[in-house]
Amino acid sequence: MASPRNKPKLSDKPNGKLERIIIDASHVAVVHTYLALFAFGAALILGCSLHYTKIVKNDVAGYPQEWFPSVSATIGDWYPERSIFHILIALTSGPRFALVSMQYFLNRSKQTSLSGLIFTAGIVRTLSCGGWVYITSNDDHDAHDVLMVVYIICNVPWMLGTIMHSHGKARARRRIIATAFYASILPLIYFFIQHKVHRVPGAYTRYSFFEWSLILFDILFDSVAEMDFKESTLQIAIGSSLGRSDKMPATLHDINGFPEPGTKQKEVLTNVEVPLATSNDVSKAAQRPNVWISVLQLALSPEWRSSTTFISDVYLSYIFWSIFTSLIPTLFYFSVWELGISGQELALLVLLSPLLNGIPPLRAWACTRGGRITLHALSLAGITAYALDDPLHRLGAVSFANVVLFVGRTAEWAGGKDGYQGVIMGLGLILSSLSKHANHSNNPVWPMVNEELGGYNKTGILLAICALIELYTRPPMSPTPTAQAENTPKEIISKPKANSWLSASLALGSLLFTLHCLLSDSSTIIAWSWSGYDNGHPKGPLPHLYGSVTLIAQAAGLLTCMILPATAVTHPLWFLYGSTSAYVMYRHRDWLGFAGGLNTVVFFMSIIPTVMSNAASEEKVGRTYFVASLVVIILYLANVWTVAYAFVPGGAYLRERTDLVLLAQFLALAPAFKWSFKITHNTPLHLPSSIKQRTYALLSLLSLSSVLISLYKWPILGPTPYKVGTRIFNAGIWTVHFGIDNVGHDSQRRIRDVIRDMQLDVVGLLETDLHRTVYGNRDLTRVIVEELGYYVDLGPGPNMHTWGAALLSKFPIISSHHHLLPSPNGELAPAIEAVLNIYGTEVTVVVSHNGQEEDPLDRELQSRELARIMAESYPKPVVFLGYVVTKPGASRPAPYDILVNDGRVHDIDPHDLDRWCEYVMYRGLYRTAYARVSRGIVTDTELQIGQFVLPKHGSGITNETEEARMLRSWKEELPEDHWFPMEYYGDDNEGGVNGHFYHVFNTPLYYKLPEGAVV
Repeated sequence: MASPRNKPKLSDKPNGKLERIIIDASHVAVVHTYLALFAFGAALILGCSLHYTKIVKNDVAGYPQEWFPSVSATIGDWYPERSIFHILIALTSGPRFALVSMQYFLNRSKQTSLSGLIFTAGIVRTLSCGGWVYITSNDDHDAHDVLMVVYIICNVPWMLGTIMHSHGKARARRRIIATAFYASILPLIYFFIQHKVHRVPGAYTRYSFFEWSLILFDILFDSVAEMDFKESTLQIAIGSSLGRSDKMPATLHDINGFPEPGTKQKEVLTNVEVPLATSNDVSKAAQRPNVWISVLQLALSPEWRSSTTFISDVYLSYIFWSIFTSLIPTLFYFSVWELGISGQELALLVLLSPLLNGIPPLRAWACTRGGRITLHALSLAGITAYALDDPLHRLGAVSFANVVLFVGRTAEWAGGKDGYQGVIMGLGLILSSLSKHANHSNNPVWPMVNEELGGYNKTGILLAICALIELYTRPPMSPTPTAQAENTPKEIISKPKANSWLSASLALGSLLFTLHCLLSDSSTIIAWSWSGYDNGHPKGPLPHLYGSVTLIAQAAGLLTCMILPATAVTHPLWFLYGSTSAYVMYRHRDWLGFAGGLNTVVFFMSIIPTVMSNAASEEKVGRTYFVASLVVIILYLANVWTVAYAFVPGGAYLRERTDLVLLAQFLALAPAFKWSFKITHNTPLHLPSSIKQRTYALLSLLSLSSVLISLYKWPILGPTPYKVGTRIFNAGIWTVHFGIDNVGHDSQRRIRDVIRDMQLDVVGLLETDLHRTVYGNRDLTRVIVEELGYYVDLGPGPNMHTWGAALLSKFPIISSHHHLLPSPNGELAPAIEAVLNIYGTEVTVVVSHNGQEEDPLDRELQSRELARIMAESYPKPVVFLGYVVTKPGASRPAPYDILVNDGRVHDIDPHDLDRWCEYVMYRGLYRTAYARVSRGIVTDTELQIGQFVLPKHGSGITNETEEARMLRSWKEELPEDHWFPMEYYGDDNEGGVNGHFYHVFNTPLYYKLPEGAVV
């Protein structure tokens, strides 16, 4: 065995020519380290020497507040340091690829695919690094950011996997460096937010220190490879071999690069030959490894194929959750437009299809490879349904997809007691929730979205086809994780008790509903706890920014069941932990309520494998999963009836009783826990270590991805009004019908377009509480907030039993309060009372949704409460944006007179008699324009807009008489700042934009400022 400390040696042929050169592999690691350090160090020194004040300057401040440059400014902004860095980093690429490859050949094993995953992460990491250093933010900001995100994501499996393969001093050193690397990320994020969001001078300098620290730790981490290579005596032979030298260990590789039969693996890994081609030598060429064959054999090796199988199973689980969660929003479209039971609700009964597995021949076929592929392929009708224009046709396709989906899935679940199916289900759920978090709370393969509405349907279908191809070509002899017999000890497999199938069914049904109700979107539990603003800051987490925390909790919950003993997650104390967490989530708000929600998430994710394993049985398959599906349906209806009680028979019994539904969920889950103190065999997760390793890696990847997505979406600058410096702002009210348009599609982007065109600074949206299963657990404000830049306040959450309200503001929200208006007879009415800082003046904005005309007492009491809220802030400015249900000028007890007189506000135009539900009122402001915009296909209600001008600071309204307020004007008599978009002039036949146009008056109404007005 050659010593690693030997100098490179030359072997001579008889004719004196060089035969080969042997190099210690550790030299490659050393070269890589010094080249990388020199590249970044040279750029830093040159940059500070030649362009110091330029590279420390940023969009917030310059020298002396900022005095240390960022990495990107140093390596990419100026010549010559940029060119010198590019040359040096290009020289580093050769040793870099060699280092990654040698680490793979050193650690590869047929027993696990971990080394292959690390190798892939290392290659992608290297390529993406080349991408973001050569494509700077000045060249292409998006490409730079995407490549940087890919690089950081790949760092997780690379570092963690490399540590797992290390031992001794190398492992200890890598752990210290990796810990320092990840510890630097938190202050890095903090100072980045201070710079980008709060625009604090000097924050970017502190950010830069941690950014450079990441570079240094990254290089040092890879430098530890020198210790691995020295310890393993790994060497590189350059040249061709004409026999075996007595002074050199024999090379035991065949032509394809794999060991000869009988060769010990350790001997092979200590010597790697890289033959150098010589001209016109056939015998030497025959000795060269065939690179392409080696790569192909590697791709088809058992460890890589097993990884592909795992990924395919996770993606098919994602498809399951996508189709399953799309059923009830697709059918509820009809209920929304009927405002009652329409008949299409019967489509919910397709979830009872697992009863068909009670037919032995059908179930036997469903468990075969052909049956599984056929059922999976047919279920794709649920995501191809997006191409159908008719909502009823889409419902038919989605219903059919759920029938075959549940037949196939429950057949697979019945055969897996080892917990693999539960782990795959959990991973699929996290992936589904992550895709919604990244896609404005819409699942990108739902049939309610398409390419124009944020859908990636074709991509989803293509990936599903790839997963089915993998399933079709899956080697029959490879160990299938779904089969329990080989990996589960015999004493674990026991015949279920006589009635255990019933308790297992109840628990599974409750779990499936709960996962859909609370965990299918990362912002749902945030909506449960959200209560508004105080002193200019949110009282709790904002849904669109903190969804990643929920996703991390989901990953932690699934990780818990794989780490803790099986007895721990089935212990009564664990059930008590989950129950207590749910109670805190339900009863408390803000950060405390969110903390309770996170612990609830951990609890439910941790019991997925246990509950699914308990229901798995070769006996009573049909009835077991039929009862589970029946429980899901019952809980669906009960959950909807807590808020929709006015529209269903017997709904009064569940009016506003989400607590009872939550209690029923836990009672149904209780049998899944071991309530006896007698020592019994439990069913732990008897999974192969390779499956656990892949799960750990994927959970880490998904968690990191969620954080990076949140950071990417984090607002760089705070919202700014459309007409800065004019003291003009536009305010609108729109009832958006649960974000479902006339043809059953998501309407977020159409709403966004109108709000953008009308330059609405303040918007009240009604019927927006979509964090329910029937609406898809969505956030209707997500697209608007993220793409247009608004402060957002969501009204009372789903646990407060209203149809919801939302306030969007370009101006800072100083404080807000959520109200549940008096509703003794009808549905609960929500209201948001918010104080905004509009051009330095505090203006109270009230957004409300009153009850319907069937409940006159409710509307009277609600109007009195709204009038009280507005009157309390007198004489401060007020804008009321509400759904009132009253005729203009109607006397008491109708709402109109109560709101105007008791609330001490003015109607935006009392001469407009063609109104019924939506009203804009104001006080302490000058109203200069009023527009009514047709709904298009977005909703069933128009958009009403008022334009207001704030009096100058220290001045009040000069004349509030009706005569002064109603001085009409032509738009040409006002500055163009007051004009509404000209493109929206039109009618039903032509003109307008996307079906929206000024209607009723066919033009906006404009008003003069009273004489003597000071603005």
